Amino acid sequence: MVSTSAGNLNTPAQISSTPDIAFNGSTSPFDYQNLLEGNARLINLSNRLLGAHIAHAGLIMFWAGSITLSQILNYDASMPLNEQGLALVANLARLGWGLGENGQIVNLYPFFVIGMLHLIASAVLGAGGLFHVFAGPASLKEAQGWAKKFHYEWNDPKQLTLILGHHLLFLGIAALAFVFKATQAGGIYDPAIGAVRLITPNLNPLDIFGYLVGLTPDGWNAWGMASVNNLEDVIGGHAWVGGLLIGGGIWHILVNARIIFPIRLNADAILSYSLGALAFMAFVSWAFVSYNDTVFPTELYSVAQKQGRANVQFALGLLFLGGHLWHAYRGIAIDQGNTPNRLA
Repeated sequence: MVSTSAGNLNTPAQISSTPDIAFNGSTSPFDYQNLLEGNARLINLSNRLLGAHIAHAGLIMFWAGSITLSQILNYDASMPLNEQGLALVANLARLGWGLGENGQIVNLYPFFVIGMLHLIASAVLGAGGLFHVFAGPASLKEAQGWAKKFHYEWNDPKQLTLILGHHLLFLGIAALAFVFKATQAGGIYDPAIGAVRLITPNLNPLDIFGYLVGLTPDGWNAWGMASVNNLEDVIGGHAWVGGLLIGGGIWHILVNARIIFPIRLNADAILSYSLGALAFMAFVSWAFVSYNDTVFPTELYSVAQKQGRANVQFALGLLFLGGHLWHAYRGIAIDQGNTPNRLA
């Protein structure tokens, strides 16, 4: 989390007027105090911050690819999958890859391909991160061509909503790609019949959005979305989410000069919104992992494994919620013309 010290740059105006200097006055990215500040030292260096985000995505890809390959090397066909603790293999299996009847893996090649694709993607992202940090200009404002279009200031709603719109587009495409896999490209594993099948999504909005308030085909359920017990509604929900995300993305790109609801616009406030969304998703994930056997079948995950992963999701949700509150506090202070003291 971000921290500041008294006696250094103390106001938003001062900070924004010195975009090439880190918070402690040093221009070296390897300065010890700078390293303690993490990405906070890049707040006003839009291209450097982009590089850090791309490199982070590369690390995530590398973890996913390397662990997937490690787990398929340790897979034992003589044992049930839910007794082996292979989380990423189970995640891919429930998507229908290499799976036969009753959750038995019959072909490991798709897992190998997916792992290698993640490793290749991690190399590309890592190279992109290094380029934006070391080769490109410090700020996208100084970039050439299309890249300059994505420079932003933290108090500029037009640019911030433009960037938000592009994020929503990619999220919507990812949701619809999952729908395509389930409905057209081989299907996904259905524990109700113990086999992989193509899904015909339920697109009835009353059925899908009823889950948000606990209304299910079997009556009211306090678990809400996590109480879904058929893949038709699961895939229908993703279709709706994908469509809404793409629609929202187009809206924010084309109608990006106005924010309907007044919100605080500064780096900490925007980070707090993101952390709040992550906390919400972590708690939703906790509910699904804890309760739902349709999305997390017991043939692939043991009860103990599910409970352990649910506990991790809940702990992450609390961590993200704490970060949300911390940066919201800082965002309010900055919006009022103050920069709170750092935690040394």
